[in-house]
Amino acid sequence: MEERIIDGEELTTDIFEENLRPQALDEYIGQEEIKENLRIFIEAAKMRNESLDHVLLYGPPGLGKTTLAHIIANELGSNIKTASGPSLEKSGDLAAVLSTLEPGDVLFIDEIHRMPKFVEEILYPAMEDFELDIIMGSDGKSRSIKIDLPPFTLVGATTRAGDLSSPLRDRFGIISKLNYYNEEELTQIVKRTSRVLSMNISDEAALEIARRCRKTPRVANRLFKRVRDFALVKGTGIIDLDITIDSLNRLKVDKYGLDQIDIEYLESLITKFNGGPVGIETIATSIGEETTTIEDVVEPFLLQEGFIKRTPRGRVATEKAYNHLNVNRQGTLF
Repeated sequence: MEERIIDGEELTTDIFEENLRPQALDEYIGQEEIKENLRIFIEAAKMRNESLDHVLLYGPPGLGKTTLAHIIANELGSNIKTASGPSLEKSGDLAAVLSTLEPGDVLFIDEIHRMPKFVEEILYPAMEDFELDIIMGSDGKSRSIKIDLPPFTLVGATTRAGDLSSPLRDRFGIISKLNYYNEEELTQIVKRTSRVLSMNISDEAALEIARRCRKTPRVANRLFKRVRDFALVKGTGIIDLDITIDSLNRLKVDKYGLDQIDIEYLESLITKFNGGPVGIETIATSIGEETTTIEDVVEPFLLQEGFIKRTPRGRVATEKAYNHLNVNRQGTLF
């Protein structure tokens, strides 16, 4: 599947994102409840001169889990080491990362739900007792070695909290769910991005990007970057409402933030399957996409915004989907 501009997952074109990341809780826009709780937990840990309890951050992609992990390390005055679940293929991969930790360090593991089970089990004593159990040697001559680890804080991030095993989830002392952002917060984020990238934007244009970014900061920043290109080449060098609407229409991102694949999904559901109910595998085949892509990337936002419903018998299109496509209940165009 080609990269979608409105996909919340990090894309290869998102290298600019590092410059846009806030460095402190005070700079971080949105997620107020999580921020306030983290502020207290971090302050308390510093007062006790202890490492912060392990933190699990979960929620849809692009909402700021990685950014929060870096902020936690900054607020603690600690270094951060990063890894991702899929890259920790062998026990030795995790042991190598753990053995480089200094006292008080933050270890950030992204997509922690994708860690192999046997690697995950090495993490249990490391999280609970700050010990690393390694088995050395081959069969018949193997022996277990215990290595003491310095106190550290594990920050795990996942888009699928339900895929985490209970033993791993239970070892996190702080569990926080990141929610989608509202228009006001996203408008602030777009304006902050415009300041960081030294590109003027009107209030109306910032609000228009906020409305079309699927309630996701990463998508808002990506849309801003593309609109900026149009403004520089085809506009006056200032991002105003007209150039923003024209740019986003050219990018095929509609007023709800739906793109071509979302529209194909809804059109297929309504015109080929009379609005459902229909199984996800059937829909995926009908539009030539992988089932996992539909489930992880396309459907979460359509469900959140009320375009579709999940039922025991399959997916069903809602009145909002019919209205958005200008289709009546018989599946014919008005």
